[in-house]
Amino acid sequence: MADKQASLDAIKQQIIDGKVCPELATQATQLVFGDGNPGAEIVFIGEAPGKNEDIQGKPFVGAAGKFLDEMLASIGLNREDVYITNIVKYRPPNNRDPLPEEKKEFLPYLQAQLEVIQPKVVVTLGRHSTNCFLPDLQISQIHGQPKRLKLRMKQPADEAFEVVILPLFHPAAALYNGGMRQTLIDDFNNIPAIIKKLTNN
Repeated sequence: MADKQASLDAIKQQIIDGKVCPELATQATQLVFGDGNPGAEIVFIGEAPGKNEDIQGKPFVGAAGKFLDEMLASIGLNREDVYITNIVKYRPPNNRDPLPEEKKEFLPYLQAQLEVIQPKVVVTLGRHSTNCFLPDLQISQIHGQPKRLKLRMKQPADEAFEVVILPLFHPAAALYNGGMRQTLIDDFNNIPAIIKKLTNN
């Protein structure tokens, strides 16, 4: 586990040394890289840090994060059991949506994180992170439906590892929308069954 953490720390340093998205970096308080268990079976991916995340340096610590914590608790998990990150790792000004080029610039580092952690399930929170893995699909149509995907990051391509992508609505969007909130909770409750199925295969 210490080896995985060291590898993640090295990726974090590469982002800083490589001056990824410098215009975002200059107006952010700090890099929000990721948080949780480097050996997790489940990785949650949001879109970008907000104000609270920017201040604390951790993903999902505001109202949406509290909601995520509650949902984790409802399936018997907490933050120490999973790994949480975002595609874009600096806060966009005024919490605007991340731009396509910003997502593209950060994607190799996100993929490197996944390669180190080797999760069984990647839960994408919201359309931005879902579209990184499933570019042609609408989250409103595919939420809660697990999709098997081979992630080919390193050459040769035979080093691809298989992962299940589970697209969910973003907790921030669901917080103030009763119908979407219930849908997200229902979808979230399927996670243990998906993990169990993968473990038994």
